[in-house]
Amino acid sequence: MATIGTFTASDNGYTGSVKTLTLNVKAKFVATEAENDRAPNFRIVAGTTEFGAAWKKTAKESDREYLSVKLDDPSFPAPIYASLVKGDGDDSFTLIWSRRNGD
Repeated sequence: MATIGTFTASDNGYTGSVKTLTLNVKAKFVATEAENDRAPNFRIVAGTTEFGAAWKKTAKESDREYLSVKLDDPSFPAPIYASLVKGDGDDSFTLIWSRRNGD
């Protein structure tokens, strides 16, 4: 697991930054009105550019809620999959990258 971002809760989502070897941006998770069960719960933007989406999930083992995140951009060789999870004992959230094919 690799941490690629840190966020804090905001009025309608989360604000923070995403940092990798090739990406270093301030980003926001903006809550959306889900049109159906498969629609994302959040759109992820850097400035005015949308570059991802996130879906609310619950871990089977612990019943902890998290966000399943997919970041994508034409400059990426492949989408980046991650999870936004609550930090231990504080109001921060961590974006954890994983090498997987999505949910």
